[in-house]
Amino acid sequence: MTSTMPSESNEERRRRVLLGPLPANFLRTDGATDTVDADYQAALALQQQLCGAQVPAAGPPLTARLSITIAQAKLTKNYGLTRMDPYVRLRVGHCIYETHTDPSGGKTPRWNKVIHCLLPPGVNSVYLEIFDECSFTMDELIAWAHINIPTAVLNGETHEDWYPLNGKQGDGLEGMINLVLSYSVGPAAVAAFPPVLVVPSTGMGYAAMPVYSAPPPAAPHMPPPPQQAPITPDQLQQIEEMFPSMDKEVIKSVLEANRGNKDATINSLLQMSE
Repeated sequence: MTSTMPSESNEERRRRVLLGPLPANFLRTDGATDTVDADYQAALALQQQLCGAQVPAAGPPLTARLSITIAQAKLTKNYGLTRMDPYVRLRVGHCIYETHTDPSGGKTPRWNKVIHCLLPPGVNSVYLEIFDECSFTMDELIAWAHINIPTAVLNGETHEDWYPLNGKQGDGLEGMINLVLSYSVGPAAVAAFPPVLVVPSTGMGYAAMPVYSAPPPAAPHMPPPPQQAPITPDQLQQIEEMFPSMDKEVIKSVLEANRGNKDATINSLLQMSE
């Protein structure tokens, strides 16, 4: 009896002629298992490395606090349609702070705003900008300055000075701003100031978000700062009576920055009120 083979369609015959015979190991994993295992082991090792890696601390821990009193400014020109409404935006490292607006402050705005901020390692300058707050348009940048922190401040002294401002009139020709700078070192100085990350918000300006990180390593031994004289309520009240128009928080901050030295505090406040 002659056996009959199933007939081959024209499509199957054309495919067999074009492709030729299939290789012997078609649909088999012979020789590929080792490659798959090696790739899997490499991926696993990479995942473990990423998940278990410890990020080294970038420099010494943050144990320094910079206090900046933004007192007042004397500007060269009024850029508003009426009197300007100035405010100050201050950047220290990656953190940004703002004062309140001085309504109709014009060319002689006063803020008397005390800002306490962390001073990251390696940061030795601050950058500030003065804006005119506008109701129906974007706030206009009036003046700006890049200020190096004096060495005397980093050594524990209180420093009060007028700093030149840059702007449309030219470098150093847009007026002056009056700042009081003081500096303190040690864990107690920054206990109330957790690290802050400033990121752009969806609107105008910046939004601050707290950063949670592992506890920093122990700080290296540093010489203790000069002892601060005790500040009594009577002493503070006497100075407040001498400067009734000045904010009490500013007076207290300047007194603390002068480490309880009454005479030095009065001199600083007199210069601020000129």
